[in-house]
Amino acid sequence: MAKYLVETYGCQMNQHDSERMAGLLEQAGYERTDDDRDADVIVINTCSVREKAEEKLYTRLGEIRMMGEESGAHPVVAVAGCVAQQEGEKLLTKSNGHVIDVLIGTQSLKMLPLLVADVRRPTPDGRSDFGGSRSSDLGPRVDLNPYDDVSFPLGVAKRQDPHRAYVTIIEGCNEFCAFCVVPYTRGTERMRPWRDIVADVRFAADTGAKEVQLLGQIVNHYQAPDDAQCDFAELLARVSDVAGIERIRFASPHPRHVTPRMIEAMRALPKVCRHLHLPVQSGSSRVLQLMRRRHTREHYLELIVRLREAMPDIALSTDMIVGFPGETDADFEETLSLTAAARYHSMFSFKYSPRPNTLALKRMPDDVSEEEKTRRIVALQALQRTIQGELFEATVGRVEPVLVDAKSRRRAWELSGRTPGNTVVNFPGEPAWVGRIVPVTITGANPNSLRGEPAAAGTGGGTGQ
Repeated sequence: MAKYLVETYGCQMNQHDSERMAGLLEQAGYERTDDDRDADVIVINTCSVREKAEEKLYTRLGEIRMMGEESGAHPVVAVAGCVAQQEGEKLLTKSNGHVIDVLIGTQSLKMLPLLVADVRRPTPDGRSDFGGSRSSDLGPRVDLNPYDDVSFPLGVAKRQDPHRAYVTIIEGCNEFCAFCVVPYTRGTERMRPWRDIVADVRFAADTGAKEVQLLGQIVNHYQAPDDAQCDFAELLARVSDVAGIERIRFASPHPRHVTPRMIEAMRALPKVCRHLHLPVQSGSSRVLQLMRRRHTREHYLELIVRLREAMPDIALSTDMIVGFPGETDADFEETLSLTAAARYHSMFSFKYSPRPNTLALKRMPDDVSEEEKTRRIVALQALQRTIQGELFEATVGRVEPVLVDAKSRRRAWELSGRTPGNTVVNFPGEPAWVGRIVPVTITGANPNSLRGEPAAAGTGGGTGQ
C-alpha cells in the first residue's frame, strides 16, 4: 500500500486542513507513515502568517531532495496551505530546483488525491512513477482556484486526537487588518450551514471525542446561511445539545463581534469552556487604528470588564504585536499598561514583520528598528510571565476538572491534560484515564503549566468543563 506523510505548520485551521487531507488520502487508499524515508507522498501544509515561512518551505524541500539523492526514493511532493495560495506558481520558479509535484491552494484541498494520482499515473511502459522517474510531461499539477463550496464529506477527516475534534464553521475573513495576510490566502468569509456543523460534531461525539473546537478566522462572526435565527450564540447552544460532547471551545473571535448574546451563551451553557482567546494586537488606540482593527483600547478594556462581571472565573488569552509601523515608545507603554490591566492567562506575542499583499506592506514603512522591536518584546514577555505566574500560583489548592490528553512523554506514570481555562496540568494517573475528565487538586505551578494530584481514588469518571 502506498504511504503518505503530512507535515503541518501554523494554526489550528492548518492542523484541521491537514486532518482533512490525511482523510482524503486514506480514502484514496494511502496508508499513513511518520517516516519521510518511507513515504510515497509528502504533503507540506504551509503557513504564511509569520516571517520566513517561505524560507522554511525551501529548507524542507532541500532536505527532501537530499534524501532522494542519498536513498534513491522520490516521493511525490505536494505543497499546500497559505504559502501555496499566497505565492502561487511563483513557488515553482523560486524553488531552486527542489521538486514540487503538486501545488494546491487553501480552497482546493478536495482536489489533492486527484492531483497526486495524476502525478503517479503509470508511464507508457506501465511502471508506477514511485521510486523512479515520474511522468512529468505536463509539469507540476496546480489548483489554486478560489472555490466557494465549503462542504466537506462527513467523517473523512482523519483526526490527530481521538478525544478532541476540530470543526470548521467559517472559511475566510472580511476584516482585512493591515498586518494580516489571511484574507489574501483564505479568501473572504463563507459560512457553513449549521446542520453540517452539528452533523460534524455529532459524528465526532459518536467516534469518541469529548471536546470540540469550533474554528474560523473570525469565529464569532458566524451567521448560518440556512437559518437567519442562528448566530454564533445560537450555534453554541445547538452544539451543546449534542450528547457525548462535554467541552466546547472556539478560536479565534474578534473583540468587535463579542455580543451580549455571546457572553450570555458562554455564561449559561455548562459545556462551553470559560476560556476566551481575544486578540487585541496593541494597547494603543492610535496603533489599533493604523492596524484597521476597528476597536479601541477603551472598548477592549470595557469588554473585559463585562466578561468578568458575567464570568468571574474566565481565563483570557490574547495575541500582541510589537513594533508595528509608527508605534512609538508611548504607544508601547500603553500596550504594557493594557496587559497589566487585562491580566491574561497566556499570550502569543510577536515582533511585527511585513507580510505579502497586506496594506501595511504597501503603505507603511517598517520604521521601528529590529533592536527596538526586540527590546519591546522582551519587556512585554517579562511582564506577561509575572502575571501568568501570579495567576497560576493562585490556583494552587483548587480542584480543577482536567480533560486528560495523553500520557506524559517524560514520565511513564504521569498524565497530561487541560483545565477549562486551557492550562496544561501534569499529574500522576492511570493510562485508562486518557480521554476522561478527571478532578485534579492543583499542587504547584510552573511557568507554563500546573502540577496536581488526582482529587480522589478511583478518579476517571468525572464530568464538567
